[in-house]
Amino acid sequence: MKISIIVATHKEYRMPADPLYLPLQVGASLHQPLPYPGDNTGESISGKNATFCELTGLYWAWKNLNADAVGLCHYRRYFAGRHFSHRRDKWDRILTAGEAQELLEKAPVLLPRKRNYYIETGYSQYAHAHHEEDLIAAREILSEHCPEYVPAFDATLKRTKGHRFNMFVMRRDLLDAYCAWLFDLLFELEKRLDISSYSDYDKRVFGFIGERLLDVWIETNQISYAECPVLHMESQHWLKKGTAFLKRKFIR
Repeated sequence: MKISIIVATHKEYRMPADPLYLPLQVGASLHQPLPYPGDNTGESISGKNATFCELTGLYWAWKNLNADAVGLCHYRRYFAGRHFSHRRDKWDRILTAGEAQELLEKAPVLLPRKRNYYIETGYSQYAHAHHEEDLIAAREILSEHCPEYVPAFDATLKRTKGHRFNMFVMRRDLLDAYCAWLFDLLFELEKRLDISSYSDYDKRVFGFIGERLLDVWIETNQISYAECPVLHMESQHWLKKGTAFLKRKFIR
């Protein structure tokens, strides 16, 4: 099985040596070129990177990359391999090609471990951190275009846990089905939302909504998956993040 995981990046950074990983400059049509392939070749939506985030890289991989399984991770965030240990250098703990092969022989999709918001549901966390109307519009589109997905949309957003970061590895046939469904919805959402008054951060709405739609697609189609820990290459500043989280919940 040929597996290729793109590493979405917008800056020069240390990259894994394993040929499993393909560094990809996302938003390449908007910025000066980096010494990596860009998401602006072939069929692409590179120009939408400010609002679609790393999903412009996913679109490029879907349309242009030839592999039996395709994945997406980030230059500062990777899947950890089975030898995950806090005593080893982080770059030695990243999922290897051999480990990815073994996992995909057991399940057709690899996902990061679920993130737990504890005192927030997926819906309330999004509403406090972004704009609630994004979720309302996304649900309306699901109701109109593919109502069979609405129960999973409602159920996943009522939970405190979910797969985040737009990180996954999928067998090619599933990737094709997922991306066709996902981008149809996001392009329709793009038409309906007026984000002209959004902050630059909130204008990344289609990347944020894409994160929430992954579990919806997985659950509705009853896709089996394996999970791996997420390996952050830089400090997470949990105190700062926790303070910001509480401010959004109780002050905004």
